[in-house]
Amino acid sequence: MSRAPGALAIVLHTHMPYVEGFGTWPFGEEWLWEAIARCYLPLLDALDAAPGRVTLSVTPVLGDQFEAPGVLSRCAAFLRDVRRETHRLDIAAACSRAEAAALEHSAALYERAAAALSRGDLAERMAAHASWTSAATHSVLPLLATTGGVRLQLATGIAAHRARSGAWGGGLWLPECAHAPWPDALLEEAGVRATCVDLTDVLGRGSVDQLRPLRSPAGPLLAPVDRMLVELVWSESGYPSREPYCDTVRFTEHRHNAWAVGGAAYDPPRAARQARTDAQEFVRAAAARVRGGGLSVVALDTELLGLHWHEGVTWLSELLAAAAGAGLRIAPLDELLREHDPVPAPDLPVTSWGTPRDLSTWSAPSAGGLAWRQRAAELRAVAAMPDVPDRALRELLALQSSDWAFLATRATAGPYPRERAAAHEAAFEAALARGLPAALHNLAPHLARDALAAP
Repeated sequence: MSRAPGALAIVLHTHMPYVEGFGTWPFGEEWLWEAIARCYLPLLDALDAAPGRVTLSVTPVLGDQFEAPGVLSRCAAFLRDVRRETHRLDIAAACSRAEAAALEHSAALYERAAAALSRGDLAERMAAHASWTSAATHSVLPLLATTGGVRLQLATGIAAHRARSGAWGGGLWLPECAHAPWPDALLEEAGVRATCVDLTDVLGRGSVDQLRPLRSPAGPLLAPVDRMLVELVWSESGYPSREPYCDTVRFTEHRHNAWAVGGAAYDPPRAARQARTDAQEFVRAAAARVRGGGLSVVALDTELLGLHWHEGVTWLSELLAAAAGAGLRIAPLDELLREHDPVPAPDLPVTSWGTPRDLSTWSAPSAGGLAWRQRAAELRAVAAMPDVPDRALRELLALQSSDWAFLATRATAGPYPRERAAAHEAAFEAALARGLPAALHNLAPHLARDALAAP
């Protein structure tokens, strides 16, 4: 193990499928509006207060939506008009003063979000903090059919990051942490220096081997995600399940949250105290984990913090504040990887952070054969190069999103994911036959079409 002192990297993977302009509540663009209000804006305030400590990955497809014409004005109208009125109605119908107070607290959060959004700098603020990028539309790279398809996803995503954030240090989030050895050479070719992988079942949960970066034979560094610490937050018994926190799966008539996990009316000061306690507990656990050296990588979906765990951003801020006093170093993953010597990667199986840790979430029968339909469309596009319209390539990228299979397998979004996949598949075929105009909202404006035909 490297002689560098032990340290913690917090990696936040920020992603939303392209929902702007595709449907309404609860799985259309209002899904994005809620994430902006409850997660992204509060998180940016926390990152502004503690710059240069957290590694933020923003998917190109999310950045595409932030820059789409009219998107933020529609979001502001939703927060200012729709959510103001739905809070008013729920407050009037509240069964107790405590429930009404919880809803008044929620209404105030939306008002603050609307005011912050009116500044119009959301895209710039997010890009300023984003040091890692991802594949263009969050496709499961090992499930793609061709090297050209992988190159298209990588080149388009990297071009988008460079256009928005400027410099890029080579950090790339593998969608769904889906890793197989064969795309590593393509990552190296694209300039990828490092990525995160979930090797819990390979190296062993809690093993010190999880605290060492690996050097793949093709070149890129593989940083194992430390499930031992991640599960303090992200598991059935993790912090968000504790009694004082807001219950984010129990709703009022107009889809607001008025109750705590324990069943009582939500008490924001009590929840904030719990977040501080949990942050201090996490810091102690992390400090103990790396006391003998090594690098612990705690990777979380950004949307957990704020959207699904309303107190998550408070927890993160308290954690960053408490770390120094506990002697725990928290720094960007790129910086820490330069300090910790990698070891050669063993022969690795195909892995992901799905359940189980393979690709079945996106390729099993429950996904409706979507992986095969995506591959068939990709092969048609490759065969038709170079005479493939940009609209067809954008529809292909939209079809390749991992989200449709994930949502279908988990059965959490009704028919929405299957309908979206089918619509993009049909539009791809129509565009390939030159039956559709060039535009597809703002998806993949930095399309690297030549990558698909690269040798």
